[in-house]
Amino acid sequence: MKQNLLFAVLGLLGLAWCPATAEAIPTNAPIVYTIPIHGMIEPALLYVIRRGVAEAGAADAKAVVFLMDTPGGTVDAATEIVRTIQHIKVPTYTLVENHAFSAGAIIALATPKIFMTPGSVIGDAMPIMMTPWGTIEAMPPDIKEKTVSGVAALIRSAAQQSGHNTELAEKMVRLETELKIDDVVLCPTGRLLTLTDVEAFRKVGKDQQPLLSAGTVKDLPALLLKVGLANAEVRALEITTTERLARWIAALAPLFLMAGLLGLYIEFKTPGVILPGLLGALCLAIFFWGHHIAGLAGWEDMLLFLLGLALLITEVFFFPSLGFLGVIGASLMLWALLSAMIEHLPGGPWYPTLPELQIPTFKLALALVMTGVGMLVATRYLPETRLFRRFVLETATAKQAGYQVATEDTAAFVGLTGTALTMLRPAGSAQFGERHLDVVTRGDFLPAHTPVRIVAAEGNRLVVEKA
Repeated sequence: MKQNLLFAVLGLLGLAWCPATAEAIPTNAPIVYTIPIHGMIEPALLYVIRRGVAEAGAADAKAVVFLMDTPGGTVDAATEIVRTIQHIKVPTYTLVENHAFSAGAIIALATPKIFMTPGSVIGDAMPIMMTPWGTIEAMPPDIKEKTVSGVAALIRSAAQQSGHNTELAEKMVRLETELKIDDVVLCPTGRLLTLTDVEAFRKVGKDQQPLLSAGTVKDLPALLLKVGLANAEVRALEITTTERLARWIAALAPLFLMAGLLGLYIEFKTPGVILPGLLGALCLAIFFWGHHIAGLAGWEDMLLFLLGLALLITEVFFFPSLGFLGVIGASLMLWALLSAMIEHLPGGPWYPTLPELQIPTFKLALALVMTGVGMLVATRYLPETRLFRRFVLETATAKQAGYQVATEDTAAFVGLTGTALTMLRPAGSAQFGERHLDVVTRGDFLPAHTPVRIVAAEGNRLVVEKA
């Protein structure tokens, strides 16, 4: 009885000990790292891919697989992603899950092996010019040839490094060439090369090698089986919610800039309202935060913007006649906004190159144009809003302080010229001969002692402009 009890206890101890021993046994399975390339290809995605490549290296991965489904994106981002892939020391593969157009095709050609799922498509990498409204705009012939030539060289270089057919790669970019293998025309002049999974795996030439694809596979496990890594441990790069949000912020940068600058403008024009200033500051904070998370902006860009804003406030409210403080402040703010959208590579030059400036400059210019339109709209309609009228009444000077309040019969005042006694931001007071009157501009900021003229009388509300 005692012996049976002893054996039972030892058996239970053995069961408890065995799992721990099994967990302690290290696994020798190779590690395969997967990095998704989904959605638009832009600089914020480049940061994510670099992080994935670094994690794969730290985990001693035996292979890296890029899971691709993209309509394309910017050439600059694709160029840096291609360079990143070319520096990976282990085998790299691309699995086209749906589409690999434009910049996606260029990136796929940077990997020696391209696999495609049933029904997937790859190709059509000719560069196009997009308008701010998302429509395609025709490029001038000289600009088009310069752009196409650069992209053709990039896709040929990617194909050369990875062992793909360079003529096939260039046919994805150029319309005027013809793709012919062993006297068989695969894509005639006037058409861009775009291949389905079946066409990409077509055997061509005397050696009957696949045209581009290494095979059509159902999914990632089928790909790993094809390359002899069926028993590998798959680790997927987890794109955080913060990184997804940062990519959206980077893509919508002109809207955040427009909202931020317009909010600050309205706050300067109507100091004390507070809400426009808070919303503007919030939009600019989101802009800088998103680009910082996306790996584009550093804290120095935000500090430079705040310094420029401080100089501009000093010029507007404390030393309005100096001028140079406002110019320096505005210049620092614009450069900070531009710099926040420029990629800064470790070890690279501190100054941006011309290609690096193109897209950020376009976004900043678009934001400034939209801000200008917003200013015109705000100047036209803001004075008619209830909030603006409330502000004018709160800042009106009292009759007991020695000012004459305009009576209901103010039509006779139209055309009078005088001098602003206080800053008109946009409300204040002005002197017209012997009269001190409460006045308001149509939204313009006018410093004290500015000659003004009454251009409209709306009851007790006298509207002036610079004389």
